[in-house]
Amino acid sequence: MLQNLARGSIAALLAALAALPVHGAPLKVGFVYVSPIGEAGWTYQHDLGRRAMQQALGDQAEVTVVEAVAEGPDSERVMRDLAAQGHGLVFATSFGYLEPALRVAAQFPEVKFEHAGGYKTAPNLNTYNARYYEARYLAGLLAGKTSKGGIAGYVAGFPVPEVIQGINAFAIGMREANPQAQVKVLWLNSWFDPAREREAALTLIHQGADVLTNHSGSPAVAQTAQEQGVKLVAYQSDMRRFAPQAQLTAIVHQWGGYYTRAARAVIAGTWKPQPVWGGLKDGFITLAPYGADVPKDVVALVEAKRRAIVEGSFKPFGKLSDAQIAAMDSFVPGVSGAVPK
Repeated sequence: MLQNLARGSIAALLAALAALPVHGAPLKVGFVYVSPIGEAGWTYQHDLGRRAMQQALGDQAEVTVVEAVAEGPDSERVMRDLAAQGHGLVFATSFGYLEPALRVAAQFPEVKFEHAGGYKTAPNLNTYNARYYEARYLAGLLAGKTSKGGIAGYVAGFPVPEVIQGINAFAIGMREANPQAQVKVLWLNSWFDPAREREAALTLIHQGADVLTNHSGSPAVAQTAQEQGVKLVAYQSDMRRFAPQAQLTAIVHQWGGYYTRAARAVIAGTWKPQPVWGGLKDGFITLAPYGADVPKDVVALVEAKRRAIVEGSFKPFGKLSDAQIAAMDSFVPGVSGAVPK
């Protein structure tokens, strides 16, 4: 009996030792992207963050990238493969990856997962997001001050709270500058579909919009604004190379710092599932340089509001709590269109 106990203890010890990371071995990190990396947009910004992380960590990290992975079963298969291949950290960078990531995380408890924009966690799955609505308010204020007709066109992906927050914040900012302003919304029900993004942008221009913005993943809206001679507040990436005359500014996503901190925490053994919702003050988002034709007094106004948000003296949604903002499911006055149910 004692011999059997000893054998059992040795087996348990060997199993525990086998699970420990090899000293000096790099952390294998996987990134799963919903669209091609391309030259700009949602996935491009996440990949810039990945590159910054790799540069910061050097040979401490070994990275695998899988792009153009559809939400649903495909993403679950890809994440399961990454976990089975020994990746210790997986970044799932699209909203619809949440449930698949939760299922894979339950199967691989030793692997850490980071999900962009999610609202559920697990012992080995964390969520991270940006307060895009802070910069969306500033974008709306800028649009309201520069639009001649007072109509903005908004090309939107899916009607999830993050997108609704952005539309509402944009409308609040625009109507602060022009109380009669209207924001017209067209839904794509897709995150990345350049042809339909262009079609939606053209439709909005035909409906009177003289400034465009979007929550979609390609440069199509920026290119359409440039071609059609209307103004643009770009989203995700600085789109000046696609819309040099049209762009007023851009809401730029910055993930490098967060990705580096998360990977270092896994390497150090200090990683914990602590949801993160960072904003302008955290460097998760920023505004690109203003277009040369934006009046100086408008730049000064927008910058003053930006500083107030960073300092905490102004909040685009006033006294609403984070829980209320996170559950936002209806439009504020000034938005033309409906939230699909």
